[in-house]
Amino acid sequence: MAEPRFVDVNTRLLPDEPQPTLSMNPKKFMLYLFIASIIMIFAAFTSGYIVRRAEGNWLMFDLPAMFNISSIIIVLSSVTMQWAVYAASKNQIGTLKLAMSITFLLGLVFCVTQFLGWAEMVEIGVYLTGNPSGSFVYVISLVHALHLIGGLVYITIVFIKTFQLKIHSQNMNTIEMCAVYWHFLDVLWLYLFTFLTLYR
Repeated sequence: MAEPRFVDVNTRLLPDEPQPTLSMNPKKFMLYLFIASIIMIFAAFTSGYIVRRAEGNWLMFDLPAMFNISSIIIVLSSVTMQWAVYAASKNQIGTLKLAMSITFLLGLVFCVTQFLGWAEMVEIGVYLTGNPSGSFVYVISLVHALHLIGGLVYITIVFIKTFQLKIHSQNMNTIEMCAVYWHFLDVLWLYLFTFLTLYR
């Protein structure tokens, strides 16, 4: 009579369990690549600014007072943008619409203050095609403003989807991407403003 055999359950072969894989939404990945390209552009601008300044023939002037107001406005717009994200996560659609509307209006006001800042520079005799110190300020602030206009287009898309009830706690991808881009523009402006203030 054959002796019974005991199997140690600890040595039993188990089927391979699927390993978790790192993945990212392709749209978010493209957004991060776009942000990286913007960082490279402004890194080139600021590096060129430093090099050209060291060569001499550099006009010293104060940045427009309107740029201070621009900085306050864009920080406030980041606050309202984050408010919108929070509202979406709680399915507070009315609050979401209000927060996105305020963010959009603040973005428009930021662009207006940039234009008024350029007007201030013209009044003191600093022009786009004059001394390179003024040219850099115009170009850097203008390119940033153009990217911010792109952000306003993105906010408009989010706003439309909000009215279509396509943004809510179960579908946060679009508004989260919009917020990432907007916050990036906020941080980028604060960096540029600080840089231009310190390296006049």
